Amino acid sequence: MRSHFPGQRWLLAAIALIILSLTWMPPAQASLHTYRERPGQVTVRSQQSLRDDGDRAWQAVAFKRWQQGQYQGTYLRLVGFPGGVTVDRDRPLLLLAPTGQQLQLVPSLDPQTKLLPANAAQYNLEPLLRDLTAALPLDLQVPITAETAAILTLAPFQVQEWLQLGQTCSESITTIR
Repeated sequence: MRSHFPGQRWLLAAIALIILSLTWMPPAQASLHTYRERPGQVTVRSQQSLRDDGDRAWQAVAFKRWQQGQYQGTYLRLVGFPGGVTVDRDRPLLLLAPTGQQLQLVPSLDPQTKLLPANAAQYNLEPLLRDLTAALPLDLQVPITAETAAILTLAPFQVQEWLQLGQTCSESITTIR
Protein backbone atom coordinates (compact mmCIF):
# COMPACT_ATOMS: atom_id res chain seq x y z
CA MET A 1 0.00 0.00 0.00
CA ARG A 2 1.29 3.39 -0.95
CA SER A 3 1.63 6.15 1.64
CA HIS A 4 -0.74 9.11 1.36
CA PHE A 5 1.95 11.46 2.65
CA PRO A 6 4.90 11.59 0.21
CA GLY A 7 7.36 12.92 2.80
CA GLN A 8 6.43 10.29 5.37
CA ARG A 9 9.57 8.22 4.78
CA TRP A 10 11.76 11.27 5.17
CA LEU A 11 9.92 12.26 8.32
CA LEU A 12 10.36 8.79 9.82
CA ALA A 13 14.03 8.78 8.86
CA ALA A 14 14.51 12.21 10.46
CA ILE A 15 12.77 11.08 13.67
CA ALA A 16 14.90 7.93 13.79
CA LEU A 17 18.03 10.04 13.29
CA ILE A 18 17.03 12.40 16.10
CA ILE A 19 16.32 9.50 18.46
CA LEU A 20 19.66 7.89 17.63
CA SER A 21 21.54 11.14 18.16
CA LEU A 22 19.87 11.63 21.54
CA THR A 23 20.62 8.10 22.75
CA TRP A 24 24.14 7.74 21.38
CA MET A 25 26.76 8.53 24.01
CA PRO A 26 30.26 9.42 22.90
CA PRO A 27 33.14 7.64 24.62
CA ALA A 28 34.00 9.10 28.01
CA GLN A 29 36.46 11.96 27.80
CA ALA A 30 39.09 12.49 30.44
CA SER A 31 38.53 15.44 32.65
CA LEU A 32 42.00 16.93 32.43
CA HIS A 33 42.43 20.59 33.20
CA THR A 34 45.36 22.84 32.35
CA TYR A 35 46.38 25.57 34.78
CA ARG A 36 48.84 28.36 34.24
CA GLU A 37 49.65 28.72 37.90
CA ARG A 38 52.17 31.53 37.48
CA PRO A 39 54.35 32.85 34.68
CA GLY A 40 56.31 29.96 33.20
CA GLN A 41 54.55 27.25 35.22
CA VAL A 42 51.89 25.02 33.70
CA THR A 43 50.15 22.10 35.40
CA VAL A 44 47.79 19.56 33.84
CA ARG A 45 45.72 17.66 36.38
CA SER A 46 42.97 15.14 36.96
CA GLN A 47 41.05 15.46 40.22
CA GLN A 48 38.73 12.77 41.53
CA SER A 49 36.66 12.37 44.68
CA LEU A 50 36.81 8.89 46.19
CA ARG A 51 35.65 7.02 49.29
CA ASP A 52 37.73 4.41 51.04
CA ASP A 53 36.65 1.09 52.55
CA GLY A 54 35.84 2.93 55.80
CA ASP A 55 33.58 5.40 53.90
CA ARG A 56 36.00 8.30 54.42
CA ALA A 57 36.26 11.00 51.75
CA TRP A 58 39.47 11.42 49.73
CA GLN A 59 40.67 13.55 46.84
CA ALA A 60 43.01 11.96 44.31
CA VAL A 61 44.88 14.57 42.28
CA ALA A 62 47.14 13.30 39.52
CA PHE A 63 49.19 16.09 37.96
CA LYS A 64 52.00 16.79 35.56
CA ARG A 65 53.95 20.04 35.76
CA TRP A 66 56.30 22.09 33.59
CA GLN A 67 58.39 25.00 34.85
CA GLN A 68 59.87 27.31 32.20
CA GLY A 69 59.20 24.59 29.61
CA GLN A 70 61.11 21.97 31.61
CA TYR A 71 59.25 18.85 32.70
CA GLN A 72 59.05 18.66 36.52
CA GLY A 73 57.40 15.25 36.94
CA THR A 74 54.08 13.45 37.27
CA TYR A 75 52.65 12.95 40.74
CA LEU A 76 49.66 11.59 42.61
CA ARG A 77 48.51 13.51 45.66
CA LEU A 78 46.04 11.75 47.96
CA VAL A 79 44.24 13.92 50.49
CA GLY A 80 42.03 12.46 53.21
CA PHE A 81 39.46 14.43 55.14
CA PRO A 82 41.29 16.67 57.68
CA GLY A 83 41.27 15.06 61.10
CA GLY A 84 40.00 11.77 59.66
CA VAL A 85 43.30 10.09 58.76
CA THR A 86 47.02 10.54 59.17
CA VAL A 87 48.91 9.20 56.16
CA ASP A 88 52.14 7.32 56.89
CA ARG A 89 54.46 8.98 54.38
CA ASP A 90 57.34 6.67 55.23
CA ARG A 91 55.64 3.74 53.50
CA PRO A 92 54.85 3.37 49.77
CA LEU A 93 51.42 3.37 48.19
CA LEU A 94 50.48 -0.12 46.98
CA LEU A 95 48.38 -0.48 43.82
CA LEU A 96 46.66 -3.75 42.97
CA ALA A 97 45.13 -4.63 39.58
CA PRO A 98 42.59 -7.43 39.03
CA THR A 99 45.23 -9.17 36.89
CA GLY A 100 47.32 -9.72 40.03
CA GLN A 101 49.78 -7.01 39.03
CA GLN A 102 51.12 -5.05 42.02
CA LEU A 103 53.00 -1.81 41.98
CA GLN A 104 54.46 0.36 44.71
CA LEU A 105 54.69 4.12 44.39
CA VAL A 106 57.24 5.83 46.59
CA PRO A 107 56.44 9.03 48.45
CA SER A 108 57.80 11.97 46.47
CA LEU A 109 57.17 15.72 46.54
CA ASP A 110 57.25 17.89 43.44
CA PRO A 111 59.83 20.74 43.49
CA GLN A 112 57.21 23.37 44.40
CA THR A 113 55.77 21.48 47.39
CA LYS A 114 57.77 21.74 50.59
CA LEU A 115 55.30 20.25 53.09
CA LEU A 116 51.91 18.53 53.12
CA PRO A 117 49.44 18.29 55.99
CA ALA A 118 49.21 15.01 57.96
CA ASN A 119 46.12 13.92 56.01
CA ALA A 120 47.92 14.05 52.65
CA ALA A 121 50.70 12.26 50.82
CA GLN A 122 52.21 12.54 47.37
CA TYR A 123 53.75 9.85 45.18
CA ASN A 124 55.74 9.62 41.97
CA LEU A 125 53.15 8.42 39.43
CA GLU A 126 55.57 7.70 36.59
CA PRO A 127 56.09 3.98 37.38
CA LEU A 128 52.36 3.36 37.14
CA LEU A 129 52.05 5.26 33.87
CA ARG A 130 55.03 3.39 32.46
CA ASP A 131 53.87 -0.10 33.53
CA LEU A 132 50.10 0.10 33.12
CA THR A 133 48.94 -0.18 29.51
CA ALA A 134 45.17 -0.63 29.97
CA ALA A 135 42.54 1.19 31.99
CA LEU A 136 41.84 -1.46 34.61
CA PRO A 137 40.17 -0.96 37.97
CA LEU A 138 42.78 -0.43 40.66
CA ASP A 139 42.80 -0.76 44.43
CA LEU A 140 45.04 1.77 46.14
CA GLN A 141 46.23 0.76 49.60
CA VAL A 142 47.06 4.06 51.29
CA PRO A 143 49.28 3.55 54.34
CA ILE A 144 47.76 5.32 57.32
CA THR A 145 49.03 5.37 60.89
CA ALA A 146 45.92 4.22 62.77
CA GLU A 147 45.28 1.18 60.52
CA THR A 148 47.13 -1.04 58.11
CA ALA A 149 45.81 0.83 55.07
CA ALA A 150 42.83 2.67 53.65
CA ILE A 151 41.61 1.01 50.44
CA LEU A 152 40.51 3.30 47.60
CA THR A 153 39.06 1.75 44.46
CA LEU A 154 39.50 3.46 41.10
CA ALA A 155 37.17 2.66 38.23
CA PRO A 156 38.64 2.09 34.76
CA PHE A 157 37.48 5.52 33.53
CA GLN A 158 39.40 7.14 36.39
CA VAL A 159 42.53 5.17 35.55
CA GLN A 160 42.03 6.20 31.90
CA GLU A 161 42.31 9.85 32.97
CA TRP A 162 45.68 9.10 34.53
CA LEU A 163 46.86 7.29 31.41
CA GLN A 164 45.78 10.24 29.29
CA LEU A 165 47.59 12.58 31.69
CA GLY A 166 50.73 10.51 31.17
CA GLN A 167 50.45 11.06 27.41
CA THR A 168 50.28 14.86 27.61
CA CYS A 169 53.43 16.59 26.50
CA SER A 170 54.73 20.14 26.68
CA GLU A 171 53.88 20.74 23.01
CA SER A 172 50.22 19.95 23.60
CA ILE A 173 49.90 22.30 26.58
CA THR A 174 51.41 25.29 24.80
CA THR A 175 48.45 25.36 22.42
CA ILE A 176 45.92 25.52 25.29
CA ARG A 177 45.08 29.01 26.47
